Amino acid sequence: MKKLFYIAIILLTSCSKEVNLENQKSQKQFVSIEENDPSIKPGDNFFMHVNGKWYETAKIADDQVGVGSYSFLNIPQKELLENILEEVSQSEFPKGSIEQKLGDFYASGMDTASINTRGFEPIQPILTQIDEIKSVQDLNQFISSELKSNNSSILSLNISPDDENSKINIVHLSQTGLGLPDRDYYFKNDSSTLGIQKAYQTYLSTLFQLTGSDKTEAQKAALTAYGIEKSLAESHKTRIERRNIKENYHKLAVSDFEKNHPNLGLRSVLSDLGLDADSVDVRQPAYYEKLNAILSSLPIEDWKIYLKASTLSSYADILSTPFENAAFEYSKVVSGQSTQLTRAQQMVQKVDRQLGFDLGQLYVKRYFNEDAKQRVQKLVDNLQKAFENRINQLDWMSDSTKAQAKEKLYAITKKIGYPDEWREYNVEIDKNNYFENVIELRKDASQYQLAKFGKEPNRQEWGTTPSTVTAYYNPPLNEIVFPAGILQYPYFDLYADDAINYGGIGMVIGHELTHAFDDQGSQFDKDGNVKNWWTKSDFEKFKAKTQQLIDRYDSFTVLDTVHLKGAMTIGENTADNGGIYIAYDAFKMTEQGQDTTKIDGYTPDQRFCYSIARIWRVKTRDEYMRAYVTTNSHSPAVWRVNGPLMNFDPFYDAFNIQPGDKNYKAPEERIKIW
Repeated sequence: MKKLFYIAIILLTSCSKEVNLENQKSQKQFVSIEENDPSIKPGDNFFMHVNGKWYETAKIADDQVGVGSYSFLNIPQKELLENILEEVSQSEFPKGSIEQKLGDFYASGMDTASINTRGFEPIQPILTQIDEIKSVQDLNQFISSELKSNNSSILSLNISPDDENSKINIVHLSQTGLGLPDRDYYFKNDSSTLGIQKAYQTYLSTLFQLTGSDKTEAQKAALTAYGIEKSLAESHKTRIERRNIKENYHKLAVSDFEKNHPNLGLRSVLSDLGLDADSVDVRQPAYYEKLNAILSSLPIEDWKIYLKASTLSSYADILSTPFENAAFEYSKVVSGQSTQLTRAQQMVQKVDRQLGFDLGQLYVKRYFNEDAKQRVQKLVDNLQKAFENRINQLDWMSDSTKAQAKEKLYAITKKIGYPDEWREYNVEIDKNNYFENVIELRKDASQYQLAKFGKEPNRQEWGTTPSTVTAYYNPPLNEIVFPAGILQYPYFDLYADDAINYGGIGMVIGHELTHAFDDQGSQFDKDGNVKNWWTKSDFEKFKAKTQQLIDRYDSFTVLDTVHLKGAMTIGENTADNGGIYIAYDAFKMTEQGQDTTKIDGYTPDQRFCYSIARIWRVKTRDEYMRAYVTTNSHSPAVWRVNGPLMNFDPFYDAFNIQPGDKNYKAPEERIKIW
């Protein structure tokens, strides 16, 4: 889960120590009757029954692609972060302190006058390097030098745990080289995709013109670069194909890789990066086979054009305004966003992306209530117990596999709020040099990753910043992570009743726990190794059940006729369907869960379901949704509510769902895995 929606938020704490929390408790309404649409039956469309009136009146800001909950909660989060950055940028702090780095980096990016004066001068040395390339060997040297600045073009290199030995970090190579959002964009010919292709080619042409090429020359260069990208895209695995863990792991000796891919100069690249590796995991071999072939078959001049296009695109957002505008003109065709973010909000995103854990420390101190951490810890513990009970009751799994599943369940590491150890940034930030600041931070990020090679994974490390509204499960480390950003309403509130919190953050916790047992997580053991811990019969039954979900979600549509991709979203759909049941079972362990007393006219079970519909309250632009269905592994919000509820027995009882209701499923049609 990540960032982007707008709603009014009452934070649990603020920078003012005089906030009356008891008053907040008495004033907050957790189920808003006014926003329901009683004209829509719960069994026809529960998402719209709960959110209908809000959905019809909600306005998407011109500088946004959506509004609501989930990742769009990061919009108001960014306003809080902007407040912090405005404060620290206007004061003096000791050199090297967190506040000095944050404040001066933010201030350097806000100085658009200086940035615009420099134009494309900051990247001229890089473009000159490309001009001086005379051979494939020179090209490889350029690739490795740019990797040190965390800038990949045709080589995507990552340091992370070995799939078959999670106690050691190794080198992984993955497919890359494209500028469009996905390989499918190069081959589809519907009007929407053709418009995106044209906008992208125009964007590349504009970048070349901004660096001195005339229009005809720039258009020709754009087509050359696009042609190479399309050729590379032919070798890319689809997003569905990449879900097969074992089919995307190919560990090879570097000597064997070099023998079969002589044009890539991998050993030299690894040496330049300081990586003394004797083997690498090649995630998608077909890509590197294709790359090796066309490196020698295409003229080096074409490759130089491609590298310039890739470089300009990579640096466009930190150059002068014409470059930023060109990037936005392309992106708005994909997303439908009509107006750029303010410069301040653009800089908040950049600071959060590159100094996010420094910024996170200040965010946590100012806005995070430590009591929330303790209560969420209790929810996680209760959901683990509920999940164990569900495993015990499964009628399709053998006792031996159940024992392995429960062992993995209780081996999961739980991270809540913020890291115990904060990531440090070994950089010097100069208030007057924005471009150089970004490069230093990119180099630091690259070195931070490269330094992991050959070491045991750091199990204290976080993969997201504390202020981000998200949560995740990480299979190689067998961990679940819930940052401070998501521990707020509508997901969680200290003063909400259990029905609201278990239907909110409880559902999210259940979702992340279930990821340990989805189509991908199920292939990892308790230690994070890709290892079969199932009996053959049990795994076949599991795959049959997931296929039922795939088929069901294939039938769902958005934008009238655009079908979801059940095979691409199966992991998230499995987690959604399991998460609801696990959260509900844990809710039933509470006093309210065992009661029937109504609050605001709703039973505990009804409030639980209302909370689920509320946390996925989202409205997006059509362009954004079209791209989302093509590229995102999550189902659209409406189906994150209606899809799982179709299979959720307590929902039928709570709202008297009957045959004839549009989303009614007979008991034998309700898909249950976990």
